[in-house]
Amino acid sequence: METLNAWLGQLNGLVWGPPMLVLILGTGAFLMLGLRLMPLRRLGDGFRVLWRGRQASGQGDITPFNALMTSLSATIGTGNIAGVATAIALGGPGALFWMWCTALVGMATKYAEAVLAVEYREVDALGNHVGGPMYYIKNGLGKRWRWLGALFAVFGAIAGFGIGNGVQANSVADVLNRALDVPESMTGVIMAVLAGLVLVGGIRRIARVAGALVPLMALAYVGGGLLVLALHAGEIPAALSLVFEHAFTPIAASGGFAGAAVWAAVRFGVARGIFSNEAGLGSAPIAHAAAATRDPIRQGMVAMLGTFIDTLVICTITGLVIVVSGAWTRGESGAALSSTAFEQALPGVGGWIVTFGLAIFAFTTLLGWSVYGERCVEYLFGERSILPFRLLWVVAVPVGAVMKLDFIWLLADTMNALMAIPNLVALLLLSPVVFRLTRAYFHADRGL
Repeated sequence: METLNAWLGQLNGLVWGPPMLVLILGTGAFLMLGLRLMPLRRLGDGFRVLWRGRQASGQGDITPFNALMTSLSATIGTGNIAGVATAIALGGPGALFWMWCTALVGMATKYAEAVLAVEYREVDALGNHVGGPMYYIKNGLGKRWRWLGALFAVFGAIAGFGIGNGVQANSVADVLNRALDVPESMTGVIMAVLAGLVLVGGIRRIARVAGALVPLMALAYVGGGLLVLALHAGEIPAALSLVFEHAFTPIAASGGFAGAAVWAAVRFGVARGIFSNEAGLGSAPIAHAAAATRDPIRQGMVAMLGTFIDTLVICTITGLVIVVSGAWTRGESGAALSSTAFEQALPGVGGWIVTFGLAIFAFTTLLGWSVYGERCVEYLFGERSILPFRLLWVVAVPVGAVMKLDFIWLLADTMNALMAIPNLVALLLLSPVVFRLTRAYFHADRGL
């Protein structure tokens, strides 16, 4: 196990080195400029399209609204609570700034992913609309690039068991054990049973569950975070000053905080930002490909809201609560740090907000990622692989619940980067298609 940990650590340092950060941020910036800042200029239009997307308006399996909720169910999870805390614990408050940068350009990335996913999607033998990076690589770039699509599907299937299964199950088991003394194995079994009951209904049932749980829990968590910030409104300017200052200057050790260089703030801010909002990973377009929509641009506008909501709203609230409370200097990390910060600000209540928020977010993430992993496996092995995959997914839940968290985080972090590479290459090569479709849509001045 130690050898595997050491090997993964070396690979992680390589794939999350400067070239990867440049590729992620550079691709997002290139797409944002190519779109002439449309994701930022049309943010309000995106929310209007989302509201109207509660009803199907074209061919597809789920409503545009539920497609976003399925995507958000996979993105709003441990990354928003434990991931943000880990980034600040390792990179200092400046890491939050780099998470914002990742999200701002990530809106363009997520938009492009969804546009291509709907444009190049297929209907499988079971009548389901399937799409994502492997399909827009195959259908958009041609046969000679099919190996790249297969590579994404392999990384996506493996990553699902890390970021989408093991990390989520382990985080829930850990937080419930700390808060309620529930054995990790019991939590794992209960989550496996609940997941199995939902997975039987496929993406349609998952989308319905996500459409009900995600908005409710997100509003509850955001409400609790805003209450904390309202009670500490006078300290917010100083907290923001720390964030901007230490995004570009090293921060010295303080209390239990070991100190951090600027590179640590950049690396952990970008890595945890991507872990949270998944812009560039290529996971979210798999869900958006199933949307019942009449135009890929409309679904792209819905998709870009996922990054905005996930990082610029929810992650920002978590990060500011941690910095405002001063809990980040105590040497804690992960969900424990977020829980400490909320409990310190709202004694007797704050810790429970984090506990139940993390449990529900992580469970919905586990459901959302089951869709991603299933589609990747289906692409590689056909429709007959769906049932075996679902069974394996359910069995993996209790296993992940009792494994060492450090190893699972390392595996998930590494697989994130490996997934992103084929997808980002495809986005750059297919960017002229995204720009052309966008220009044609808005030039025609279609109603939103």
